Amino acid sequence: MTGMTIEQAAQVLKDNFAPWIQELGLKMESIEPGRVTLRLPFDERLTRVGGMVCGQAIMAAADTAMVFAVASSLGGFQDMATVSQNTSFFRAAVKVDTLIEARVIKRGRSLVFGEVTLYPEGGREPLAQATLTYALAGPK
Repeated sequence: MTGMTIEQAAQVLKDNFAPWIQELGLKMESIEPGRVTLRLPFDERLTRVGGMVCGQAIMAAADTAMVFAVASSLGGFQDMATVSQNTSFFRAAVKVDTLIEARVIKRGRSLVFGEVTLYPEGGREPLAQATLTYALAGPK
């Protein structure tokens, strides 16, 4: 099964995600079946004390990246819902773009499990890690 292209993913983001998610400015860096890397550009609007990117933005970016990892594993976007997300924060993202690497670990008929690791641009030590579970919608 083929994956999605960066252009297809950009269209899915535009057509299927809430305006406030689109306003995060996420950029697709790479996509292949079951794996994606997104960039969350640094934006002062997403910060709290000292220029730290807020956890809510990081969690939303991780969730969005995982949707694309799942979609690319399916060969295209289909309706799905986040069942669970567990995020651990290791250190702050301060005045830096964040790279979000998502991958599908296991895909069943109705549930998909994945993990996301977030890194500061140019850094090797992760900022955060999330594990996520999604329910795939049945045929309409």
